[in-house]
Amino acid sequence: MNTPSKRTLVVGLLAIAFLAGFGWIVATQGPLAPVKVTVAQAREARIERTLFGIATVEARRSHAIGPTQAGRVASMLVDQGDAVKVGQLLAEMEAVDLDARLAAGAAAAAAAVQRVTAAEAALAEAGSRAQLAKNSAERYADLRRKNFVSQEAADAKAHDAAATQAARQSAAAALAAAKEDLRRAQSEAAGAGLNRANLRLVSPVDGIVTARLAEPGTTVVAGQAVIQVIDPASLWLRVRIDQGRSNGLTPGLSAEVTLRSRPQEKLAGRVERVDWVGDAVTEERIANVVLNDNFGQLAIGELAEVTLRLPPIDKALTVPAAAIHRQGTSSGVWQVAEGRARFRPATTGAISADGLVEIRQGLATGDAVIVHSGRTIADGTRIKPVDGLQ
Repeated sequence: MNTPSKRTLVVGLLAIAFLAGFGWIVATQGPLAPVKVTVAQAREARIERTLFGIATVEARRSHAIGPTQAGRVASMLVDQGDAVKVGQLLAEMEAVDLDARLAAGAAAAAAAVQRVTAAEAALAEAGSRAQLAKNSAERYADLRRKNFVSQEAADAKAHDAAATQAARQSAAAALAAAKEDLRRAQSEAAGAGLNRANLRLVSPVDGIVTARLAEPGTTVVAGQAVIQVIDPASLWLRVRIDQGRSNGLTPGLSAEVTLRSRPQEKLAGRVERVDWVGDAVTEERIANVVLNDNFGQLAIGELAEVTLRLPPIDKALTVPAAAIHRQGTSSGVWQVAEGRARFRPATTGAISADGLVEIRQGLATGDAVIVHSGRTIADGTRIKPVDGLQ
């Protein structure tokens, strides 16, 4: 009977050792090895809730100033960045024929005044004639009763009295018409004056010129903005908040603002207004934040990061946000059960600023959940809890 040589035994032992080592590596380090995971326990904690959004600096009150009728810009007296006062002349439009129409209106009004004066004099004369004729007719009527004059003479005087009374009424009507003409002429003159005044573009507020939109010689249409002025005291930040996380967004919330131009500063503010109309395209709600203090000049359109502070939740059951996963239509956590991963649905709530998620249903205090894993896990995957992943 042949016996194996020493060399054959050594080779066999090495092969067995190799296979054993290979099997150990496959079972402990390879694809068949348990997945290394880190575990955390569900615990009660105080959730400091926040909402985060990107904002732009805007003016709450912005005034676009332009002419009320088409015309050509005659002069521009201010430029972008200039500080202006209420009533200050900013620009002026060409008058074209308005000055001539204004002079014609003033002359027509003056002529109407003279016609009223003449009508008043004519009425006074007609009144005097009517009174004289009335007195004469009364005397002739008395004489006729005494048979000192004929009936024809008395009738003639009565006719004269009636005629002069009619002439007085005609003079009164002419005076009323002259006064109406005066009012019309004055109204036309005032209208021409208002049109002339509208060619002077003045500032409605104490503010800053943010845009000069036309130059002298430019023809603009009625209502077209020539200059834009803002009230610097009305600056605020227009913040966009994801609709899915906007629950609790109300006026009065405190805000922490970081401007792009001042990344090291944290400016305090508050929510002044929440717009009723959101952005259906980006699925965002709009909040308007004002700063508590005046931090100097802010640039319109500057971006800022805004963190809003919601009321905290005390003694909420929490797990790390990284422990929340989604399987199909359910969200929940992975738990360790007899060395294997098991998915457990859970109802989540608020998310804290430091990465904790409120668990409203599905877990109890002290339940262990998988936070991180070395690779993707599925229901029934063998797992091995470790302190940390390399």
